[in-house]
Amino acid sequence: MKKSLIIILVLAYLPCNAQLKGFSLGPYAELAWPTGDFGKTNKNGLGAGLGADIGFGKLKLTGSVGFLHFGGKTINTEGGTVDMPSINAIPIRAGFKYRFVPLFYAKLEGGVARYTDGDNSAFILSPGIGIRLLGWDVLAKYETWMKDGSNSFWGLKAGYNF
Repeated sequence: MKKSLIIILVLAYLPCNAQLKGFSLGPYAELAWPTGDFGKTNKNGLGAGLGADIGFGKLKLTGSVGFLHFGGKTINTEGGTVDMPSINAIPIRAGFKYRFVPLFYAKLEGGVARYTDGDNSAFILSPGIGIRLLGWDVLAKYETWMKDGSNSFWGLKAGYNF
């Protein structure tokens, strides 16, 4: 929890020291479609959060903190049905964004997903491609959460940057 608070404070502090031209901050919404075994046990995910980036020409440093929820499914087994638990997590990501041309970019982020049901967390790896136009930002990505195996999903993240 201390690490989460420190990251939130740093994201809030950055606008005070960054030039407005190279810095942006804004909310986002996120949809996620689980793959593999994760898709068999959990429903599609829905989340929201706050993202920031600092630009250095075509390269930007990025960061975000949010909340993501995957509902549990009821699955049939030989012994009957089993209700799988929902997964709620606070993903904290940081990474790089590279603009190929003014509208299109590639992004690579890593971080930690802090599960809300205890003191568990997973390592995040998330590559993606996106479009940014007039403050609107849409990112298509494939994200993996690794801890004792992995939970992976395709995601679509849309936000507005001020």
